[in-house]
Amino acid sequence: MNKKLDQLKKMTTIVADTGEFEEIKKYLPTDATTNPSLIFAASSKPEYQFLIEEAIEWGKKNGKTPAGILEQIIDKVFINFGLEILKIVPGRVSTEVDARLSFDVEGSVKKGRYLISLYEAAGIDRKRILIKLASTWEGIKAAEILEKEGIHCNMTLMFSLAQAIGCAQVGATLISPFVGRILDWYKKSEGKESYAPALDPGVISVSQIFNYYKKMGIKTQIMGASFRNADEITELAGCDLLTIAPKLLEELQTAEGAVPQKLNADEAKKLDISKIHLDEKAFRWMLNENAMATEKLSEGIRNFAKDLVKLEKIIQQRMYTQKT
Repeated sequence: MNKKLDQLKKMTTIVADTGEFEEIKKYLPTDATTNPSLIFAASSKPEYQFLIEEAIEWGKKNGKTPAGILEQIIDKVFINFGLEILKIVPGRVSTEVDARLSFDVEGSVKKGRYLISLYEAAGIDRKRILIKLASTWEGIKAAEILEKEGIHCNMTLMFSLAQAIGCAQVGATLISPFVGRILDWYKKSEGKESYAPALDPGVISVSQIFNYYKKMGIKTQIMGASFRNADEITELAGCDLLTIAPKLLEELQTAEGAVPQKLNADEAKKLDISKIHLDEKAFRWMLNENAMATEKLSEGIRNFAKDLVKLEKIIQQRMYTQKT
């Protein structure tokens, strides 16, 4: 019997959801994604200290004020991790814009352009980079500007069809609907310990988005993310991409059993689905009507921002102890 991961790779592009290079090497994914929480976790490990140290040296030379130096260092930390990951994966790496810019169109655009400039200065083609933006209205508007400049965007912290439609309307390259966080919310809200894989609210949400996109002929790629168990992953076999944490990649690589295709673009085209157009007012209302998506979006932004602040504190401590 074939391993489950090998079967999945035939239907879906597999992406490693980690900032740790050794984990990426194990599973031979096509792409890799990072976020502030993953980088913060990786940055505390001894084997990655050289990336932090190089970023501090670089930031001290390029920043003009203490705040400016810190910002330069943080940006360079993210780029350094991305550059190392790109030595391993044949495809793309996703690098996230500061979560504190989630409601700032101009700030997000400026940061996205700057991150791309750092990659390009290191000799990396922008086609291999996805700039991650929160799927707020402001994030969507920022993506619209960046995409027109050939800067590809990965729309993250996505929990609803409203967000998915908004991102598609501006031609975002890729969306990352979160499966496990949706499950977390429903388990707490409905007082359930578990759901059958096909009835998992996160799986249902991504399936809905997939069917809408394929029915409407939308080119934006769908990458299921934030999984809590392997069943959620196999239930979305056939999705464009799936970004999977090392623990679950390991489980899928050792597990045997049939993995049938669950999502099918041709079948989706036969479904009776009406097209929805969203302007800002309609987007905000549709999102507001979804309590889960509203709460998880806000919570996700706060938590990414918290981990970024933790990383900044570590960097600040190191800035004054590291010799120049």
